[in-house]
Amino acid sequence: MSKTAFISLSFQQREKLAPIINNITDVLKDFHIVAKVFVNAYAFEIDDEDRMMAIACEKIAHSDLLIAEVSYKAIGIGVEVGYAVGLGKPVIYMRHEDAEHSTTIAGISKYRIIYSTSDDMEKQLADKLALIF
Repeated sequence: MSKTAFISLSFQQREKLAPIINNITDVLKDFHIVAKVFVNAYAFEIDDEDRMMAIACEKIAHSDLLIAEVSYKAIGIGVEVGYAVGLGKPVIYMRHEDAEHSTTIAGISKYRIIYSTSDDMEKQLADKLALIF
């Protein structure tokens, strides 16, 4: 059975992050890990928060790790990271070097990537995945 990675990122900034998410997905493929980008896979109505969180929690529970791309902060990322850590899942904190630091998510994540370019991120991610798996 293949491994899966839940990728957590800002819903509102998903279009800006699309190129880096594509790079993350490519690195994961090299490790035979399927990327699950929740914000791209589902759409919910404003009053459907119970179903949204139930599905997100289910997907996190069935993932082998969580990658939190926090170059753009969002409360939902923190919730997802906390849930993953509570389940004992490895979490990779990731942000561009020019982005604001998230002390809470960095503080709860065992692995951290602060990248300057997409090539830099890809190398660091490959190194972290080699440590985890």
